[in-house]
Amino acid sequence: MDAIRQHFEKEAADFDRIIVELIPQYTDMVRALVAAIPFNGNARIQVVDLGCGTGTVAKQILEMFPHAEVTCLDLADNMIAMAKAKLGSYPRVRYIRDDFNTFDSSSKYDAIVSSLALHHLVTDEDKRRFYRRSYQSLIPGGVFYNADVVLASTEYLQTVYMRQWRDFMLRSVPEKEIDEKWIPKYHAEDRPARLTDQLTWMSRIGFAGVDVLWKYYNFAVYGGTKHGGSTSC
Repeated sequence: MDAIRQHFEKEAADFDRIIVELIPQYTDMVRALVAAIPFNGNARIQVVDLGCGTGTVAKQILEMFPHAEVTCLDLADNMIAMAKAKLGSYPRVRYIRDDFNTFDSSSKYDAIVSSLALHHLVTDEDKRRFYRRSYQSLIPGGVFYNADVVLASTEYLQTVYMRQWRDFMLRSVPEKEIDEKWIPKYHAEDRPARLTDQLTWMSRIGFAGVDVLWKYYNFAVYGGTKHGGSTSC
């Protein structure tokens, strides 16, 4: 995680520009994530954004739920600084610089969200553990939703995903930069899991209404609701 933290420290100032060049339909992805939070707009919900980055998701949540209390957690100090600048006009935000994989699961939330972070967990068991801890941190009726890079169900479809992703980046990123920086960084640092596996894990842990809200090849928004059930997987 230290290498990942260091590159996010370096990229924080340019992150908002980079993200729309690298992630297809990023704005729509974030909009789908926030739209899935099933509470009244005036509700005083408790939300934690795990891997908050520069605060883009948190800002949209606060715009939709102006009375929400949002905890922004990120591994990189510079990302937290960018989030503080973006969210400075919102009074009910707190910031934690920590590894989202070891966040305090004793607190209870109405909604847990994450974006473009979970794929940094190395193993499938790391990801299942993360889902279990997230489930335990939700109140009954609370929701977890994630926007992230995912793997396809077959090797052939994965080649399609990668080709489509590269074609998207070519619209605004030089080919040499894609092939010498972003694709090698993806293979070196990212450990996405198959989307179908993750939906199964969540259901087995006890999440209800597990669904995919939005998808563009290797990027997806998915999650579910805590209605009780087993926490074994």
